[in-house]
Amino acid sequence: MKYLIVGLGNIGDEYRNTRHNIGFKILDAFAEVSNISFTTERYGDVARIRVKNKQLILLKPSTYMNLSGNAVRYWKEKENIPTDHIFILVDDIALPFGSIRIKGRGSDAGHNGLKNIAQQLGTDAYPRLRFGIGNDFPRGCQVDYVLGNFTLDERQKLLIRLETAIEAIKTFCLAGINIAMNTYNNK
Repeated sequence: MKYLIVGLGNIGDEYRNTRHNIGFKILDAFAEVSNISFTTERYGDVARIRVKNKQLILLKPSTYMNLSGNAVRYWKEKENIPTDHIFILVDDIALPFGSIRIKGRGSDAGHNGLKNIAQQLGTDAYPRLRFGIGNDFPRGCQVDYVLGNFTLDERQKLLIRLETAIEAIKTFCLAGINIAMNTYNNK
């Protein structure tokens, strides 16, 4: 069984450590603890790993956030992966920093990456892990906040939260979305 695990983010050094790139950061941490590396392939950087009897394809799209759906659709079709075996990792300003919410479907909530994925897949019924980045910004400064770097305090807490996100990915693939939601939502 194959799973496509997609971390959303933007390519380039100027975005590397921004809050908006948490999807990339989760996959980078997963690759590091798994001793695997990414290679540049069509529409993104890809790494492959087996977790028990499941094959996971980790994808960091090179299409920039707002066109992430192009990469998701390409890899879904190339690897013949059903939509319910796609897991999108995305930042969410509506959640407190480090919070995780897993859902099997839902609106894009104004997130352009999720909006483009729904357009390209023709459905919003795809699983996603929303990683809270908080919303500690003055009115009108949302873009600067989302594209800003984590604070020192956030960086210190981030390692533990990344480990939790990695375990949530494994649980999603091994035990299914319902168990993943029951285990990791609100934790």
